[in-house]
Amino acid sequence: MTDSPEPRRGFWRENSLTLAFGIAFLVVLAGQAVAGHAEFNEEMTVDGLQPLSLAAYLTSSDFAVDVTENWQSEFLQFFLYVFGTVHLVQRGSPESKKLHEAGPESEREQRMGEHARPDSPRWAGTKDWRQKFYARSLGAVMGALFLLSWLAQSITGTAAYNDQQLRRLEDPVSWAGYIGTPDFWNRSLQNWQSELLAVAAMVVLSIYLRQRGSPESKPVGAAHTATGVEG
Repeated sequence: MTDSPEPRRGFWRENSLTLAFGIAFLVVLAGQAVAGHAEFNEEMTVDGLQPLSLAAYLTSSDFAVDVTENWQSEFLQFFLYVFGTVHLVQRGSPESKKLHEAGPESEREQRMGEHARPDSPRWAGTKDWRQKFYARSLGAVMGALFLLSWLAQSITGTAAYNDQQLRRLEDPVSWAGYIGTPDFWNRSLQNWQSELLAVAAMVVLSIYLRQRGSPESKPVGAAHTATGVEG
């Protein structure tokens, strides 16, 4: 007896997780723009300079660097997590694979090559470079997004830093000079440490705490030692 297909529940219901976080992202980004604009103009007024309009602030390097420095840390978090969870495990955490499953796993377990199913992605069933790339595509794209957003942060950060230098009647710096400044590394490292702490906290707390109905949690009645079990 085969399982009957799940009934369709409509576009909004089937994509509610992405839509909810996407809308929340836009709301928070708008809030950041308003708050950042107010703070920026306070600093301009203190320095005896003309405040910017909201539209001008949104196209400024100050707003861009604040946004991109957060984006790069988020993509770094997921890049490290995607690759780290291939080989690293944590006993009792649903965020970890089972202890004996550490590693890239076999083609049978990964439904690759001759073990691909009719509904498997087409590249999973190939035996050439397409399979090799697709088998690591999530981590590769996350890594690329991290590098691109970090590059964007460095470029916009250079412009923002030089704006401050000129206000102080000091010489601007080059892009290469900026990435060696404390400002660039402070912006980067303060975000990296918070992301790594959050991941570590999630891995450890999910061993002992539960959230009923969430796939990020073990079932409420699962043993603390159960590993790789999702609710």
